[in-house]
Amino acid sequence: MNTPMSTDTTAPLLHASGVIMRFGGLTAVRNVELTVNPGEIVGLIGPNGAGKTTFFNCLTGLYVPTEGSVTYRGKVLPPKPHLVTSAGIARTFQNIRLFPNMTVLENVLVGGHTRTKEGLFSALLRGPGFKRAEKAARDKAMELLEFTGLAHKADHLSRNLPYGEQRKLEIARALASDPGLLLLDEPTAGMNPQETRATEELVFAIRDRGIAVLVIEHDMRFIFNLCDRVAVLVQGEKLIEGTPDTVQSDERVIAAYIGTPMEDDPGQAEAAEVEAAEAATRTGTPAAGTTTDEEEQR
Repeated sequence: MNTPMSTDTTAPLLHASGVIMRFGGLTAVRNVELTVNPGEIVGLIGPNGAGKTTFFNCLTGLYVPTEGSVTYRGKVLPPKPHLVTSAGIARTFQNIRLFPNMTVLENVLVGGHTRTKEGLFSALLRGPGFKRAEKAARDKAMELLEFTGLAHKADHLSRNLPYGEQRKLEIARALASDPGLLLLDEPTAGMNPQETRATEELVFAIRDRGIAVLVIEHDMRFIFNLCDRVAVLVQGEKLIEGTPDTVQSDERVIAAYIGTPMEDDPGQAEAAEVEAAEAATRTGTPAAGTTTDEEEQR
């Protein structure tokens, strides 16, 4: 994979500065700062309703932050998912989003479309340039399927894959866009210990290819074994960031996970509201007590 790398290896690859995300009167993400450096694996954890996926959506153009900025390789990211992908950031989703009636190979080919240089007329005429590009795309897709252990199922419909392999296919499809940074949203959700271990090894292999990784996960053992740094979100705010040893021994983190009230904790009710707002935004249905962008404009 020929991922372009920054000439300055000391500069952050991704920098989120003062990110705030509001849904009407509800603040789901509060002034979050986060950096990912080249070659790093960074974890993002927190209880349900902490705003993790909302923050991910702000990083990938699905949401435009109410306040703050997100830069990649020193440039502000455009507020469109396909342009964020073109810039060099790819992601997977908490809920698998494959094309169920396409083959495994076709799903990966779709993931590489942002790097295709052939235009409409070339495709229609199917000239030598298009055929070369088509073969190169297929070869690259097959290489990624080999890398993720799915090459033997290239011709299977993606809907027929076991759950763990569907997760791997999502990762392969994301890698097809040649990212410099890969965002994984709960990649081991629903997996057994053997599948989780295989995913851990896959993420390390991705990092070895020169791709930084930012991962959301509820499996604490997975996160602490995997990551160089871990940031903890609670009620939309970053509670702490540091090495796995520092984070897992912090009393505030322990309190957040076992439910012991912390000083100035706004309570579990707000967490439920944030979770509802995130779910409503993903489905397009306004949550109770929130307003849509159109309503705000009116």
